[in-house]
Amino acid sequence: MDKRLVILPGWGFSSTVLQPLADELQYALAGFTVQLQPLPQMAGLNLEVVLAQLDQQLPEHCWLLGWSLGGMLATTLAARRVERCPGVISYASNACFVARAGWSEAMPASTFSEFYRLCSEDLQAGIKRFALLCSQGAEHARQLSRELYGLTQTSKDSLAGLDCLAELDTRSAISRFTGAQLHMLAQNDALVPASVAADLQALNSKAQVQILGQSHASPVAQVQLLAQSITSFIGNEQHA
Repeated sequence: MDKRLVILPGWGFSSTVLQPLADELQYALAGFTVQLQPLPQMAGLNLEVVLAQLDQQLPEHCWLLGWSLGGMLATTLAARRVERCPGVISYASNACFVARAGWSEAMPASTFSEFYRLCSEDLQAGIKRFALLCSQGAEHARQLSRELYGLTQTSKDSLAGLDCLAELDTRSAISRFTGAQLHMLAQNDALVPASVAADLQALNSKAQVQILGQSHASPVAQVQLLAQSITSFIGNEQHA
């Protein structure tokens, strides 16, 4: 039952953006079933309903892997599922995406507010800006930005997803989850600072925190690198 891995995308993308990573993991994880899962519908719903909806949609006793917003949702859900989740893995997911009291290594609230306003006035312009930020720090950032922009998805849920990003706080979830945890950060991430690594580690001494990859978009740009680390982590936990 534990040989199933569900992958959640980040804000602004459909789950298909992570198909190459899913394919790589399906090949590398012997006996596993790897499933891409779109983010739940969020428009008009509060966070508790969103999480309950996601819990219902996902199979029991599965590993959870999420990118950015997907990683924050996966971490929160893992702590709620307890023994029904053998482990959770996040990439470029801060405990709090927006800085707040007690958590300063995050996006400044003023920066987030400016981006939110841009998206509310001109969503396509906001998405283009988002693609640029995702690719910043990558080896071929301009090319990657164009590729990401072509893979983005806009909907009535876009602003609701930003609301969710601003509200989520996974500090308690990371602290209390007793299953396997791996939280990966990108060295040059323009959205989630790699400098938060020590703060994440301090939340749970048994969690693993790695700095791996270049940019926020490494799940798209550095598929093999991430797949190797994820496969190694799950394999070690399976044999622990």
